[in-house]
Amino acid sequence: MAPNVIVNLSDLARWYADRPSAWPAVPRFDPVRRWYARIGADGDHEAWLLTFLPGQETSLHDHGGAAGAFTVLAGTLSEDVHLGEGGQWTAGQTAEFGTGHVHRLVNAGHEPVLSLHVYAPRLTTMTRYEYTADGSLRVLAVEREGENW
Repeated sequence: MAPNVIVNLSDLARWYADRPSAWPAVPRFDPVRRWYARIGADGDHEAWLLTFLPGQETSLHDHGGAAGAFTVLAGTLSEDVHLGEGGQWTAGQTAEFGTGHVHRLVNAGHEPVLSLHVYAPRLTTMTRYEYTADGSLRVLAVEREGENW
């Protein structure tokens, strides 16, 4: 269980990252698709582990009404942000984002990536998008907790 007082989501991500012996799941690397598992939750947030082998990526997506942060624990994770600057995040770095953030994460490197993500409030929906020819977004699907993950 997370401490009662967390200053921000980056701190919360690092708090979970610093306690791998408390994770209820052991990270795995799947050559067919990205692996992910929820490793913690409280009334106001949840935490997930994600792994990416080289070339694996998320789709372009948002987090419903949740804000979030992620910490890269191993490897380098590239982020493509709609209407913003993306970047590359390496082991030990943490990125935080607000509600309405639309992004795609990809392992464009040669080493496996392990990352830890936290969201507040807990995820209930995620919208998947694609870019149109003019650079705007088109909704592909809205995924819901309990149905799609």
